[in-house]
Amino acid sequence: MPVIERNDLDQQIWDEELADFVPSKVFDAHTHIYRWVDNIDPDKQNGPFSSFVRPEFEHASWDLLDECDHILMPGRSVQRLSFPFPFPQCDFDGSNAFITGEVSPHPQSGALTLVHPSMTADQVDATVRAGGFLGLKPYRFYSSTGDPVECRITDFMAEHQIAVADQHGLIIMMHLSRSRGISDEQNLDDLEWLTTKYPRVRWILAHCARSYSSWPIEKAGNRLRDLPNIWCDTSSVCESDAVEALLRTIGVDRVMYGSDDVPVGVLRGKYVAFGFGWAYLSEENHSLNLSHCDPRMTFTRYEGLRAMQRAARSVGLTRDEIQAMFHDNAVSLIEQVRSQ
Repeated sequence: MPVIERNDLDQQIWDEELADFVPSKVFDAHTHIYRWVDNIDPDKQNGPFSSFVRPEFEHASWDLLDECDHILMPGRSVQRLSFPFPFPQCDFDGSNAFITGEVSPHPQSGALTLVHPSMTADQVDATVRAGGFLGLKPYRFYSSTGDPVECRITDFMAEHQIAVADQHGLIIMMHLSRSRGISDEQNLDDLEWLTTKYPRVRWILAHCARSYSSWPIEKAGNRLRDLPNIWCDTSSVCESDAVEALLRTIGVDRVMYGSDDVPVGVLRGKYVAFGFGWAYLSEENHSLNLSHCDPRMTFTRYEGLRAMQRAARSVGLTRDEIQAMFHDNAVSLIEQVRSQ
């Protein structure tokens, strides 16, 4: 029994909208490889992650990602940038050891190490060297302020860790905090300061710089474009106007495809934007009256790909530019890091 299955709705979306859009070679810049056992919260079965880290996704291996890609993007050759899932209470050593073993047999792909702000520079440096990691993955849950919502970048990623990334020319996969995302002045000020002080760091701002709708990147995109060594991935963003705004501001040369698998990309639902907010809409968390239409939802990954397709059409991307967004930009970035 496959871990996920496509139905006739999914098949129609793939055939009519996506099959001619997704290139034959893909580099997925935002994937998770993890084990549920490394979530060391003693009450994890009653916690917020148990609802989507279902039994079939508790052991998120390279093979599982391969299976999902084979089902959802048939005929595509896929390489990946992967990192552990940032459980709030996490076995960091176990998570990083597991992902090293999963990714190392795939030399065209790469892995990032999960970091906590309490880790010393020597600890981070030793982990990077031992695991052959291409960069670091901090997360807002680990903020030293205790506030994962309104914390600043250096609250959840210590500056001495950024210095290690600068020393080795590494990637930092950054999920920005603060309610206004990339349009927040403190986030922009911090990125300006950090990219100047640490010029060899390559930053990937996840989720279209955390712009699940267009307004944050519309406000910040031109300023962001002027900052060196910043790229964005498209993971989980399902609003085409957000992807379009990203392409029009920072440019296709710094945009990379990301699936957010697993589990987000293979769940049925989508991120929806409203006002100055956004939320995940699934088949289980709404009470909408859908008697007037086909009420079924497709995969989050397909909704993200649909957003990319519509944005690419609106902007007028060429086939070469679409290939760059799906593959070449990420490969070039990985090669830059490996050539240090």
